Amino acid sequence: MAQLSNAAVYASMLVYALALFGFAASLAARRVPLASKNAVLVGSAGAQDVEAPVADEPGRRSGNIALALSWLATGLLIVGFVLRGLAAERFPLGNMYEFSLGAAIAVALTYLIASTRTDLRWLGVWVIGAVLLTLGVAVTLLYTESAQLVPALKSWWLVIHVSAAAISGGAFTLSAGLIGAYLVRQRAEDRGRADSGLASRLPSADRLDLLSYRTIAFVFPVWTFAVIAGAIWAENAWGRYWGWDPKETWAFITWVIYAGYLHARSTAGWKGRKAAIIGLVGFVSFLINYFGVNFFATGLHSYAGV
Repeated sequence: MAQLSNAAVYASMLVYALALFGFAASLAARRVPLASKNAVLVGSAGAQDVEAPVADEPGRRSGNIALALSWLATGLLIVGFVLRGLAAERFPLGNMYEFSLGAAIAVALTYLIASTRTDLRWLGVWVIGAVLLTLGVAVTLLYTESAQLVPALKSWWLVIHVSAAAISGGAFTLSAGLIGAYLVRQRAEDRGRADSGLASRLPSADRLDLLSYRTIAFVFPVWTFAVIAGAIWAENAWGRYWGWDPKETWAFITWVIYAGYLHARSTAGWKGRKAAIIGLVGFVSFLINYFGVNFFATGLHSYAGV
């Protein structure tokens, strides 16, 4: 089972690499069509971004092929994830390697599901690149043989808490990609160069700003739940809800930063570059909690297996 899991993971990486080339070709050929530039953005509940599809848009076919390959690769990765759990006879989120597989699935699914609602093929290079990087680190630096869990992890809270954290990681990664695209586009618009270079292949800055805000607004309650669920699990495992363990501390710091992002937008009216910087700082904090704490700090959450 473990060998089949590894084979499925490597197969998914190969297909993701092909998808990455497809997204790169699509982005290189893309030009934002007039219908997209004049897209109607509606903020009311249940509304979606309105984009008139353009059948002959340059790069559309390669982008669609890349999306199909991404779905296939994600399916293979899910198979590898499930087989890892069957090999270990437990839910496969007991170490950093397994969490990285789960996080990669969450990132890919978040992007692919979002792509069914609005055209995000231009974002595929960033997202699939992040998925490939995560898997590459997982198989080269974080891999450990499947084994039984330590006693503190033998709880259903492992599934609840860590799954919520993985889903949050997927949405945070998507929001960071949107923010990065916004900064590129906004800079070009400020300089009057929106019709040339990479910026000409991206949606308007206002639309990117709104999409990043919506993504963070969606995922913030999920991250809040992950932090609360972790505290409840800590009380069951260690007899206290909070102990300022490095992992707990950085999870709270990440929560505060994203709370500040949402608060600044809703009360002070911060939009654009100021809000984007806060969003990127929040993502960096999440990455520190994901990687840095496990490699450079010790605490009760030292289950990385590295």
